[in-house]
Amino acid sequence: MRTDCRIKRLIADGERVTGAETTRGDTYDADAVIVATGGASYPATGSSGDGYRLAESVGHTIIPIRPALVPLETAGGIAQRLQGLSLRNVQATLRVNGKKTQSLFGEMLFTHFGLTGPIILSLSKTAVDALHVEKDVVISIDLKPALDEQKLNARLLRDFETHSRAQFQTALKELLPRTLIPVCVDLTGIPHDKPANQITAVERKKLLTWLKDFKLTVTDHRSFKEAIITAGGVDLREVDPRTMASRLIGNLYFAGEVLDIDGDTGGYNLQAAFSTGWLAGRSAAD
Repeated sequence: MRTDCRIKRLIADGERVTGAETTRGDTYDADAVIVATGGASYPATGSSGDGYRLAESVGHTIIPIRPALVPLETAGGIAQRLQGLSLRNVQATLRVNGKKTQSLFGEMLFTHFGLTGPIILSLSKTAVDALHVEKDVVISIDLKPALDEQKLNARLLRDFETHSRAQFQTALKELLPRTLIPVCVDLTGIPHDKPANQITAVERKKLLTWLKDFKLTVTDHRSFKEAIITAGGVDLREVDPRTMASRLIGNLYFAGEVLDIDGDTGGYNLQAAFSTGWLAGRSAAD
């Protein structure tokens, strides 16, 4: 075990890896080398991306790395106005160039820069890839996914009848979180002080549409410093899945996030690290 010691390069004779050299100039001979350096996310923990450089130096292909399970930044000031608001049991849909690509049900959170939370993080990889090729990315939020348009319209009619003399903004109190009401008023264009019994069918339709399709334009994503994992890495076609050994050079093994493996939030990436680490360790020892 060597602490505060960085690997400068892998030592290889062209057919196999025979050891490693540190930045201090020390060299270590080895019957097997396992590269388990992690990705490039959370660099404060030591994930500097060195593993990609080491793998590439002995001939491996590196699939371009990018942040994954990462918060998204949005245009305008809507997210900032809603900062700290957590929405549960909503449906978030990712649209790229107007086309629906993914849709997830669950929890999300508004921040000072945009959106985060489990369903946003799980949608982020597709969003990041689309942003990198300059495609238009929009998150559409269905605030009432349990109700289809017909049932939601009936709900609105009942609420406006129950609160017939109340102002529009007051009539929304049983429908939306308090901090979301002013945003709803602004985006629907319905006067906040209009009596509920005077809401027209056109205005009710506008409200219904917004409740089922609350859009935020995604402009960017946060950096590797805030990404839970790294997408990309050592090309899986160059690694034997039965042993985690390199197919290109002997005595070299890979484990964890340095590989081009990434999954949704929920423990899948930890499991990938545990499983590939166990297999690489057993195979190297054998």
